[in-house]
Amino acid sequence: MTVEFTDANFEELVLKSDKPVLIDFWAAWCGPCRMLAPIIKELAEEYDGKVVVGKLDIDKNQEFASKYGVRNIPTVLIFKNGEPVEKQVGVAPKKTYAEKLDALV
Repeated sequence: MTVEFTDANFEELVLKSDKPVLIDFWAAWCGPCRMLAPIIKELAEEYDGKVVVGKLDIDKNQEFASKYGVRNIPTVLIFKNGEPVEKQVGVAPKKTYAEKLDALV
């Protein structure tokens, strides 16, 4: 199951997480974001218990999108120990995200 990240829960769920965290920065009006959504859902199921996988709506939550320099969407950031360690801008094949996660778990 994907987690819904917000400015309010970001610190608790991302920065303090003891697991790697994959965040899809997206918006409802973004066509490529809708293309990426099924990939994010599959990753959430496959890495359940090993990686926290979720989405952050940049229209409703701008603080952390701005803080981490998200200028284009979709942007996927992967955090480990509260720090961003990987960044993918635009839609990529599922394998691209899986390889990045496999290197961290």
